[in-house]
Amino acid sequence: MTDLAVVIVTWNVRELALEAVRSLLADVAAHGPETDVYVVDCASSDGTAAAIEAAFPTVNVIASGENLGFGRGNNLGIREALAKSQPAAVYLLNPDTITQPQATRRLFDTLMADPNVGLVGAQLNYGDGSFQHSAFSFPGLRQLWAEFFPTPGRLIEGRFNGRYPRAVYAAGQPFPVDFVLGATMMLRREVIEQTGMFDEQFFMYCEEIDWAWRIKAAGWQVQCVPEARVTHLGGQSTAQVRPQSVINLWTSRLRLYRKHQPAWKFWAARQIIMRGVRRKLTERELQPAVADAYRTVYEQARES
Repeated sequence: MTDLAVVIVTWNVRELALEAVRSLLADVAAHGPETDVYVVDCASSDGTAAAIEAAFPTVNVIASGENLGFGRGNNLGIREALAKSQPAAVYLLNPDTITQPQATRRLFDTLMADPNVGLVGAQLNYGDGSFQHSAFSFPGLRQLWAEFFPTPGRLIEGRFNGRYPRAVYAAGQPFPVDFVLGATMMLRREVIEQTGMFDEQFFMYCEEIDWAWRIKAAGWQVQCVPEARVTHLGGQSTAQVRPQSVINLWTSRLRLYRKHQPAWKFWAARQIIMRGVRRKLTERELQPAVADAYRTVYEQARES
């Protein structure tokens, strides 16, 4: 049995993954908790699995023969970790992250300090050190509107668009949220046992929102921990396949709204998406392949 099992899912981001594991191991070696690390490599063609094994002999590398996607890949790692390590908590960490000192310890201590808290996430920053929103309210119709149509900046950065005020991050204390970004998700083992894992119908995007929705419905609290700092470079895997990423994103959002919203709100969401996509297709700078992806999204929304 160990305190914490960390699962990192990789796909063709070898150098980033090496740095993610390096910074994580340095952090837990200096500050704890006792940690086992599991890297699930989704059929990378850049030698990620071999590089991780060579650089970090203590890391458990699971080489998949296919690209499992975010949810299935993490589920594979979670199952292996629960069977092998029996950890008190499982930490899902993106490969495009750099762990800052004491981040892992602060997340773990916050999670374990209150038996009602089932999921925590870190305060994220971009590679240049600038602020990144790390947690959000569950999405409604306003967030879809802001995605496609002109919206004042103060609304984009505010609760209208599901953002929590920067002042609550700056206060430095854990604060309750609806969900945290999937880049850093630390969960009690009991939460996983009670609510299951990621819904594998989501190949990429929205998996963490769906799971957090189920976690909160089961009575657990979710918190963001500003004192736990992690650099999140963001979108390094999905940037390799942008048109497909557009399709994955909106396929997942449609599925999320269908699963968690009443029928009338799902209908309204479809209307906003279809109108928004039509507007998007009028942009002259849109690349042909991306335009085709948006046309696919339109058809999916129309037929949903």
